[in-house]
Amino acid sequence: MHFRVLVLLFAFATVAAKPVVKKAETAGPNPSPKPKASVSKTIPVALPNYDEETSVKLQIFLDNNDFGPGKIDGRMGEFFGKALVHYKRAHGMAETGAVDSWLLDQVPETYTTFTIPPEALNFVGQTASKPSEQAKLKKLNYGSLLELVAERYHSAEDFLKKINPGMKLENLKPGDTVKVPNVLPFKIEDLHEGFAEKNPAFANRKIYIDTKDRFLLIYDDKQLVAEFPITPGSTTLPAPMGLWKILGIATLPVFRHDEGVLQHGQKSDVFYNLPPGPNNPVGILWMGLNKPHVGIHGTNNPETIGRAASHGCIRTANWDAARVKELVTVGNAVSIFR
Repeated sequence: MHFRVLVLLFAFATVAAKPVVKKAETAGPNPSPKPKASVSKTIPVALPNYDEETSVKLQIFLDNNDFGPGKIDGRMGEFFGKALVHYKRAHGMAETGAVDSWLLDQVPETYTTFTIPPEALNFVGQTASKPSEQAKLKKLNYGSLLELVAERYHSAEDFLKKINPGMKLENLKPGDTVKVPNVLPFKIEDLHEGFAEKNPAFANRKIYIDTKDRFLLIYDDKQLVAEFPITPGSTTLPAPMGLWKILGIATLPVFRHDEGVLQHGQKSDVFYNLPPGPNNPVGILWMGLNKPHVGIHGTNNPETIGRAASHGCIRTANWDAARVKELVTVGNAVSIFR
């Protein structure tokens, strides 16, 4: 079965738009309480001035343990510091920016190599910037092998260029070997178009969207098990405060590009169906909520996570979106708060 029906994801969110509790429609901001163990105040982000090697190791450690530090770039940035504090909070450790040596010992090799296989070209192709042009393509794939490698290893392209001096990464081809961070890779080739089955093992999990600190947190009962940096809505279309639930989870979705929805939150008769792929505007994932036109999704530009605005939705990097879908299930509650 070909999953072109994925374009209906936005539609089913409209048809079935009933909040988990009726208060979510009328109670105004924060109708649901924050989790007791979550971020109740601004997280300290001041960190010691670690060298690049230490920084990369720590980013890899946090990333591999589902506490996303943002893109791996060897810099002690905001998301890096918050991810470290979240990890320590989840494991009952002192919530400081200090790095215990055993954390670094979990990453004995900071870097590894990746030799580009011929089949990588299956995920690289023609790109377009206008929706009218994107709709004519069969896939919205990576624009280059450099983009593929950077996303595969959760990295900034500039950082890959820095650790591969003398290589012209813009001209990569199959057979070339690239030095990369030794992080668990995001494998686009392992994804398939379709809907996720309900997972009873995760029935008690909850997602908390912290729009102030810009993090998605996943709890199993009262235990924090994962967090990832996000972009939560915009000034014009902010993420809707309240308690919602996941209606469906689709991998490699088709995106209904409708300026009426994107600008005003209302469907119009002028739209484009954009094909699936990592450069789809919602990336490799659409997790629809029972709130019209709102979901948790990936992105075609991971550099903007936490910085640029989204159209009312919760946006994550594709490599984080792929992990989120493996940690939650249809029916889970989603609390959006500030």
